[in-house]
Amino acid sequence: MRFLGGLLCALFLTSVPLPAEDAGSSDSVLVLTLAGATDRALEHSINLQKNRISLEEKEYASKHLWAEVFPSIRASADISYRTPLFTGPAAGSSPAQRFSYGTSVSLSLNLSAGIPSRIKLLGLAYQQQLLSYEDTRRLLEIATAQSFYTLAAERENLTQLDETLGLAERQLERHRVGRANGMISEMTLLQSQLAVETARYNLSSAQASYSNSLGDFLSSLGLSPETPVSLEGEFEIRRIELDPEELIRDYLPRRPDIEQQRRVIEELELTKRQRVLEARAPSIAFSFNWSGGSGNTGITGPFTDTISGTASLSIPVNSWIPGTTESQTLRAAENNIEKALLDLKNTQDAAAGQIRSLTANLRNSWESLEIARLREQIARRSYELTERGFLNGTVESLALETNRNNLADARLQLLQSEVRYQNLVLDLARAVNVDWRQLTRSEP
Repeated sequence: MRFLGGLLCALFLTSVPLPAEDAGSSDSVLVLTLAGATDRALEHSINLQKNRISLEEKEYASKHLWAEVFPSIRASADISYRTPLFTGPAAGSSPAQRFSYGTSVSLSLNLSAGIPSRIKLLGLAYQQQLLSYEDTRRLLEIATAQSFYTLAAERENLTQLDETLGLAERQLERHRVGRANGMISEMTLLQSQLAVETARYNLSSAQASYSNSLGDFLSSLGLSPETPVSLEGEFEIRRIELDPEELIRDYLPRRPDIEQQRRVIEELELTKRQRVLEARAPSIAFSFNWSGGSGNTGITGPFTDTISGTASLSIPVNSWIPGTTESQTLRAAENNIEKALLDLKNTQDAAAGQIRSLTANLRNSWESLEIARLREQIARRSYELTERGFLNGTVESLALETNRNNLADARLQLLQSEVRYQNLVLDLARAVNVDWRQLTRSEP
């Protein structure tokens, strides 16, 4: 049976107190939603930027596959000077005849059976980098959402701690009046004062922790930790009942780590094929050379040139002989494929176990959340009745303080349970590689 649970948390989280003259100005506060925070995180992430550069590099290579068969072209020009060292120059020779020049252009092209495999490897490298980029992006989005909702919970906790402090202060004020009228003992008044200071200390510690967490979050978005900002949004805690076996069947094959491992296997198979073809199949090399110059007639002599061409066929032999270095290299390539297949099986088993564990944790976490809600309701009602009895003089102050502390503890545990459940939803979305909103919508 589907159970729709409910928390609709309105967030208005201010990072730092504003000066009095600016407190009423909304222009000085940056309003940040989850979508806006995610966009800033994606834009500011150094890892994502580096990943994008690598992706563009692989994409460029995949669009210029013709470079693998493009011939090597070289052009050169030279000028030289010749003169006798121990004998005088030849009779009638002029300085111009001692200089000579030359030019040449060469072109070489090597064709092997492994070229198609090399071309496929370039396309595969681009696909792998694209998958890595998309995975990095999705993980960053989920991490940003987790930080956003954790801050929401911390800010809600501040509100509850402030309310607890207010309750303690009101009780202290009543005890002061009672002490002045001789109705309250000094010990009871001291207990109330201690309760106020304890509540104030807890609130101060939580404020410091929240301020640090918010500063770190803003830094991850490329903002100054001192930026006045309000985080606005709402989220709903609702029960999600999912069959782990269906998730494994539908989403496991599309997990980035499994797809990456499959591409690794494909890359190893192409690499093996390339090495086999290059080590055992014949290769053809073509070379052409044109050269021209003045030769030995001097720089003023007539220009002469020559052109030559060569075609050669090379047939490797060593790889056919068992035990040679070349044959061992091919054997190692086959072994690498077998090990990669085992790694894929291990990755699949680990991923399936993770999904089963997360769905079980999600179910157990919802049960704990329901208990925490019931506990908070009981603690709140108990405090209301105790406070009414205390005002009527039928309940002691110690019982009132105990119930107030119980209420504060129940509220904190409920808040922690809600955040834990929300984080489990995000973790499960990451495990099955889907948007977490889509995961909640897919619940029947």
